[in-house]
Amino acid sequence: MLFFQKSVSFLSRLFQWFCVLVPLAVVVGSFCALFLWMLEWVTQYRFDHPDILYGLPVAGVAVALSYYWWGGRAGGGNNLILDEIHKPSEGVPLRMAPLVFIGTVVSHLFGASVGREGTAVQMGGSLASSFARLFRLDSRNTSILLTAGVASGLGAVYGTPITGAIFGLEVLTLGTLDYSALLPVAVTSIIADWTCHQWGIHHAVYPVTFRGLAAPGQTPFHVDALLWVKVAVAAVAFGFASRAFAEGVYRLGPVIKKICPTPWLQPAIGGVVTILLVWLLGTRDYLGLGVVAPEAGGASIVNFFSTTHYEWSWLLKLVFTVLALATGYKGGEVTPLFFVGAGLGNALAPVLGVPGDLLAGVGMVAVFGGAVNTPLACTVMGVELFGGTNIVYYATGCFIAYLCSGHTGIYLSQKVGVPKIWRPDFVPGIALRRTREGIWTED
Repeated sequence: MLFFQKSVSFLSRLFQWFCVLVPLAVVVGSFCALFLWMLEWVTQYRFDHPDILYGLPVAGVAVALSYYWWGGRAGGGNNLILDEIHKPSEGVPLRMAPLVFIGTVVSHLFGASVGREGTAVQMGGSLASSFARLFRLDSRNTSILLTAGVASGLGAVYGTPITGAIFGLEVLTLGTLDYSALLPVAVTSIIADWTCHQWGIHHAVYPVTFRGLAAPGQTPFHVDALLWVKVAVAAVAFGFASRAFAEGVYRLGPVIKKICPTPWLQPAIGGVVTILLVWLLGTRDYLGLGVVAPEAGGASIVNFFSTTHYEWSWLLKLVFTVLALATGYKGGEVTPLFFVGAGLGNALAPVLGVPGDLLAGVGMVAVFGGAVNTPLACTVMGVELFGGTNIVYYATGCFIAYLCSGHTGIYLSQKVGVPKIWRPDFVPGIALRRTREGIWTED
């Protein structure tokens, strides 16, 4: 009798969660589909009308003014969502979703070098917070629902639902995972991704043809020892690139604030400098997402998987993106991180004697993993994007990049559950914004 009562209670709670998670996933997936469609449209429009770049400073100021007038707490972005997951308080305002949606689309239309993950995560988080208020969830269940919102946004926008689920758990605290939220985040991420596909959205294909098979006459095995060592060497560079990206944004930001204390005017600086860089370099390859190039053969994520080598494209994209983010343009960091990682892998491949498509794939997920401190999620992302044959190399790249990126990252509200290298003065739960400054104890 007791077993029956517990089973009924469990099934009842499961059904209640199902009634909350499915509508949330469908809504998030639908918004991500609309967002991806809009990004594709504005990107093609910018390719067809390149002079629209000259409106970037004014567009940036317009978006910044919208946040200045109406943003409020929504300006906290991804870090606000992480703070609310760790300790629910006022919730994530619903206006975050339309503000970041419109701001990101405008940024891409005029050529700012930003991504899309931040927008998807913020839409998922703000919608999840609204659902939590609607269903009057307690603090613990609100945290779970916010995590599901984050997972569904990332899973849908990249077409990687399992990555989204693991990311939602792993991004919260370095070194620890809370499996109590595993099923809700997985269900939400999978349904959101499915919904996005039902709207006719298709994601970019990155062709990794290397399959790691043994040469004729050798015993088949899934890893080559020398190649594995070479990938590990490259992974150190990937980790340093992750750190340079994150630190670049946080170090340039205060400089911009000193030059221009007025927040809504700061994007004008980034816009003008971006235009000057385009003039100086004579290319528009480093504007926008960078998944495809405006001209055939240009530097892009897709082209990094070809046999053509682009020695310094990764560094130029890093500069363009750090400039855009530090001056307040809205979007995300992950797709530019994909560009930096794939480009760096493409550049290192001939130096190390590694297949270019393999190292581009490893770099793409490893630099992302190092910058957001989610090595497990990014290893799974490598499998979802490129297939599972080379998982040893993807895991090697992500794990080493994670260690080499240090205690910093693009989300400073992350907590440290277990430090990457043990410290006797470590206090569990300290925020990353403190550890990157060398502070390991609470006040």
